[in-house]
Amino acid sequence: MTEKQWQRYEQDGYVKLGRLSGDNELSALQDEIDSIMLGEANVPYDDMMMQLDSDTGQYGDMGEMSDGFKGASLNYRKIEDLELDAKFIKYIQYPLFRDICDRTYGRGGPVDCFRAMFMNKPAHAGTLLPWHQDRWTSLDKDPQITVWTALDAATATNGCIQIIPGSHGLGVINPEHNSAFLTEAQAEAVVEEDRIVYLELEAGEAVLLHNWVLHRSDTNATDSPRRAFSVCYMDGTTKSRDGETFRRVFGENALSPELLPAG
Repeated sequence: MTEKQWQRYEQDGYVKLGRLSGDNELSALQDEIDSIMLGEANVPYDDMMMQLDSDTGQYGDMGEMSDGFKGASLNYRKIEDLELDAKFIKYIQYPLFRDICDRTYGRGGPVDCFRAMFMNKPAHAGTLLPWHQDRWTSLDKDPQITVWTALDAATATNGCIQIIPGSHGLGVINPEHNSAFLTEAQAEAVVEEDRIVYLELEAGEAVLLHNWVLHRSDTNATDSPRRAFSVCYMDGTTKSRDGETFRRVFGENALSPELLPAG
């Protein structure tokens, strides 16, 4: 990233990184996530968190988020632990992302994956995600960065991310909530409709997000899915108060694509 890009990120809480993968790699990631949803991939399903989408589009009506396959369907809302997939870990470990982590957490330090997840809004479906910040009360320090990559074009009509630029500067608005969802009163107090940016991206394009930037997303009103891959990178010295452990993606003993199942 250039200094100009870093300045934009520090000011607005986000910056577009452009398209980082070629056609073949993008197609491979698209095919792989569909294979995972259909139960056809060579991945450790019992170690992957999976959640089917709601039928109503309401956040409270989503399926159970738990380890294990929930049946062959292209209507999964979320799949986590994709760092255990050989194709996705190669993307997670791009040199650019190592550089971003170095700038954020210190050069050469260990970096873990807090979560590497697929986010899906199926055609004419999807779930409304309310205004929130990404942070977790179980950690002794907050992960700061997420790289969000569009596997399909993300548009205002198919449920792209909506953000409030600069809102990361407000700090954590609802520190008592584990995932920092805003109450209705908090949203009314801090969200100005004329400041909302629809973060539209081409397929394969990525954006760097500060985890505290306010964001939400709508349902998908189009005939095609809106698939995306989101990776939250965390300082490898972070401790979890509930004993949860995390997988290393940069540094000593990091995951290796060659040691994971492929195909």
